[in-house]
Amino acid sequence: MAARTPKESRTVITDLVLPSETNPIGNMFGGELLARMDRAASIAARRHSRRIVMTASVNHVAFNKMIPLGSVVTVEAHVSRAFRSSMEVYMDIWIEDRESGLRSKANEGIYTFVAVDEMGNPVSVPELVPETELEKARFEAALRRKQLSLVLAGKMKPNEATELKALFA
Repeated sequence: MAARTPKESRTVITDLVLPSETNPIGNMFGGELLARMDRAASIAARRHSRRIVMTASVNHVAFNKMIPLGSVVTVEAHVSRAFRSSMEVYMDIWIEDRESGLRSKANEGIYTFVAVDEMGNPVSVPELVPETELEKARFEAALRRKQLSLVLAGKMKPNEATELKALFA
């Protein structure tokens, strides 16, 4: 199975925020944004693995800026790290200024997907080889996030979380 790079999984979804997708003060519902993120992330994970993928977890979502009605929203997703059968997908969410067209980062999120066969059993995925400095930073941080998640779920003993211990040693 040949290794892949984050750019090979790059997925960009751009859409407009419509009235039915907003709350009473005219900003996009968080759940609507989460759904768009899930779609973009699942495509990125599928591009990396070339398999059926299932959302395993929503690891992190930061709602830093409100997204007003009529905004053009772009979700950019890349696989940030591949493990045995799971993949972490990092997303940046951008909004465009209606008048200037300038983009600004509004939010970000990290989801985990698992590649499965037709029976729903986990299958191996290709290795990920980061190229840029940002890709390398996200790749390294993904292992710490995974270890923290496993420790909190009781699936890994804290003393086995080598990447986390390195932060405090």
